[in-house]
Amino acid sequence: MTKTAGKLVVLGSINADHILNLPTFPTPGETLTGSQYQVAFGGKGANQAVAAGRSGADIAFIACVGDDDTGERVCQQLVNDRTDIAPVSTISGESTGVALIFVNAEGENVIGIHAGANAALSPALVEAQQPLIASAGALLMQLESPVESVLRAAQIAHQNNTTVILNPAPAQALPDELLALVDIITPNETEAEKLTGIRVSNDEDAARAAQALHAKGIDTVIITLGSRGVWASVQGQGACVPGFKVTAIDTIAAGDTFNGALVTALLEEKPLQEAIRFAHAAAAIAVTRKGAQPSVPWRSETDDFLRQQG
Repeated sequence: MTKTAGKLVVLGSINADHILNLPTFPTPGETLTGSQYQVAFGGKGANQAVAAGRSGADIAFIACVGDDDTGERVCQQLVNDRTDIAPVSTISGESTGVALIFVNAEGENVIGIHAGANAALSPALVEAQQPLIASAGALLMQLESPVESVLRAAQIAHQNNTTVILNPAPAQALPDELLALVDIITPNETEAEKLTGIRVSNDEDAARAAQALHAKGIDTVIITLGSRGVWASVQGQGACVPGFKVTAIDTIAAGDTFNGALVTALLEEKPLQEAIRFAHAAAAIAVTRKGAQPSVPWRSETDDFLRQQG
């Protein structure tokens, strides 16, 4: 199979995000009046695809939408964001996925998801995209799609020397069979703890969690630490790479923006530290804006931000 230099395939979810800002998160039985209600396109897969597309990647997206107006509008927006949607399947009788999101005054969020058509991204649909995955330079995935499909895609990629990047979100336990196929993993502290049993509260914890993931066969571990940056470890050699200090108003899709920008920079053969810095910049811009995909910066914005930082 001939490789396409720099080609990225993203496999993942598509959602319509319903977002409501609240002063605090409600306690059980409590009703709060919110503000700034909006509906925006999201889903971790689509967010990362958009982040990569706007960062300049040559990208194709394997996903599913419902046979509804939302699915049609999402696909059109993905085209506008420089994403090849030929591998997106429309599932008859299903609705496009939905996420219900509360955002508090600190910009933190809690999210509930209805998978809808995302649940129909089956191993058979993945199998149908085998030539696409085999010809790509990298495959980026998350965990809002069925795990058996993520595993099948990783197997195809691994067999064809396509770099496998896994953002293991939302947090869940994963089989060692899948982890052994991953080249780069990008958990946050919660996800790292779920995968390793090690609570990540500081750099020393992050280093131990990274070693546990290396032991499962993963070459590069990048644990995102929120405003502190990331712990990046390659074959056991790790260090903290700090992020940029900005005033966050909404952290929705910050991690997705980081992942899409990171993989784009790596496919451009940037050194890991430089790729992380580029991804930090994109994520820093995203948290100063509201919404998921509306917050994702274009390449020119990220480059301008980096120039301003010196």
